[in-house]
Amino acid sequence: MSIEYRLLTFANQSKRPTAGILVHDQIYPAANLLKDVPGIADPSSVFGLLQSWDLAHPRLHDAAARLSPNAGIPLREVELLAPILYPGVLLCAGANYWDHLKEMAEIAQRTTGKTPSMAKPAEPWFFLKTSRNSIIGTGAPVHLPSFSSQVDWEAELGVVIGRGARNIPEDRALDTVAGYVIVNDLSARDLMKREGTPFIYDWVGQKCFEDAAPMGPWLTPAAYINTPDDLTIKLWVNGELKQNSNTGQMVHNIREQIAYLSRHFTLRPGDVIATGTPAGVGMPRGEFLKPGDEVKIEIAHCGTLVNRMVAE
Repeated sequence: MSIEYRLLTFANQSKRPTAGILVHDQIYPAANLLKDVPGIADPSSVFGLLQSWDLAHPRLHDAAARLSPNAGIPLREVELLAPILYPGVLLCAGANYWDHLKEMAEIAQRTTGKTPSMAKPAEPWFFLKTSRNSIIGTGAPVHLPSFSSQVDWEAELGVVIGRGARNIPEDRALDTVAGYVIVNDLSARDLMKREGTPFIYDWVGQKCFEDAAPMGPWLTPAAYINTPDDLTIKLWVNGELKQNSNTGQMVHNIREQIAYLSRHFTLRPGDVIATGTPAGVGMPRGEFLKPGDEVKIEIAHCGTLVNRMVAE
């Protein structure tokens, strides 16, 4: 039976971010397992491993099968950081689940009297989110911004690029994927629009505040997921289930998203695509996060991401 591993970043004894693999409940530093493998950019960081993913993954997979049980560092004894601390770019798909589109259309109907179209758009729609300021790991506190009183949750499947791609067709798009990770695309709903400007929507204000993109707990290699088009995705706030859907609800699937983005620019190893959120966000019910709230997200095969809200 093949042994699977998960790729993660943890704080070592010197508090230095270190790439490791998780096998069962034990963590093993990736650099120790790749000492004799030339050509890997930086085996001590996940971003470095992604630059040489076609070389690193098979070696890590083989090493996982040879590791002695209980010879690593117990998972419970380490601090996990975001698996990819500083992606080259964090791209986020908007309005990309049919069930989410339906709940947002119901809001529009109530507030404007107009029913938005539910036809599939010709192309997916994206915005950028800051990575160095926004990304935090599981267990880290989310400092709610003092300038917003309507921070909302959004459970999303993150796609991690492991092979550069430009103008790649849909039927080969998944060949670029190193793995998958959970992302919480937190959104300040009361900053969505800025009246009095010609641009109307304020994407930096609503999406790019500090701690706005919890990510983790680890990266699941794509080789261990049969299809990303049928993964359960769930989110709880204080133990109450809010989002309960499946990636099969995506308007534009992952192949379509990668192909579209690669037409505009080169996707590079270490880039992350957050692929949209399903129904169950707080805005339709007027529910928003407050200090003390705990948000937990689970996606099939990808682990559990947990963060507690605190005042800024």
